Amino acid sequence: MDNTKKYLNILGLARRAGKCTFGEEQIIKEIQAKRSKIVLIASDTGDQTKKKLTDKCKYYHVPFYFIDDREVLSQAIGKIGRVAVSVNEQGFAKKLIELLSNNNRG
Repeated sequence: MDNTKKYLNILGLARRAGKCTFGEEQIIKEIQAKRSKIVLIASDTGDQTKKKLTDKCKYYHVPFYFIDDREVLSQAIGKIGRVAVSVNEQGFAKKLIELLSNNNRG
């Protein structure tokens, strides 16, 4: 399996471990509280949501990545219609950054 899809496995593990936050407002709260270690944003997220999340990430120095579309993201975390996810655990975040930094840095 190539690195671009390995991150989906890590994301699934992080969700099952209870280390993920979903929903735009909740993710922003996690970023502001400095609990968010990385934010993954689906490539087909609306511009307004994309801008809001990336601006917060930049301001609080949280790494963010644009990943596949919302369907792939939702499937990986087992929740329907998700466009972004915050991973709030350093180990998972480090591995995700490692896997994603080769292709689509936000």
